[in-house]
Amino acid sequence: MTTPAFTRNDKEAVYRAIHERRDMRHFAGGQVEPDVLRRLLDAAHHAPSVGFMQPWRFIRIRGEALRQRLHHVVEQERVLTARALGEREDEFMRLKVQGLLDAAELLAVTLADGREKHVFGRRTLPQMDLASASCAIQNLWLAARAEGLGMGWVSLFDPAEVSVLLGLPEGAEPIALLCLGPVHQFYEEPMLQRERWATREPLASLVFDESWGRASDLFDKPSSPTEPT
Repeated sequence: MTTPAFTRNDKEAVYRAIHERRDMRHFAGGQVEPDVLRRLLDAAHHAPSVGFMQPWRFIRIRGEALRQRLHHVVEQERVLTARALGEREDEFMRLKVQGLLDAAELLAVTLADGREKHVFGRRTLPQMDLASASCAIQNLWLAARAEGLGMGWVSLFDPAEVSVLLGLPEGAEPIALLCLGPVHQFYEEPMLQRERWATREPLASLVFDESWGRASDLFDKPSSPTEPT
């Protein structure tokens, strides 16, 4: 049976979700309906994974006390990260880097234990478990944007402390705290770009042909500056 082609509107919706996805830090409370949350998690679970290992595990944080403890762990790491940034410490401390206490839902994403048994595609690249789980997070992120919900990926934490708080078995590893829920509005541009922390690199500078550093023919070469006369 031939799979129906995506319509023009279908394709535009996919690209819109990609380009309007934002790493959100400001949330409006509220709630995420259970059927919506199930859809989002199902989208995540349909991500590609190397060797079909499906290394992702999701822990829904529902208790306020556990949220507060995770928030404390994140705040500790925020201070340490600021110190490590040196001259940008004060600038970093002014950024809002998480919404753990404000988001309707908080999901911890972990890599499963027992990953060493998955050799297919990982013999020389064992980090493909993380790459696979990242694909699941991206699926969830895009689906959330399509549902009109914001999501933020928080990675400022000590994995060992979070593992204890979540009761992870030996070999499992936390990789993300996902803040999810309604937002007042989506950022018009990435927050860190809006705050002048960083800017998006030109795509042409990141795509090469044949070998590292060889500019791709996909993009127009920049014009040479005109010599003064």
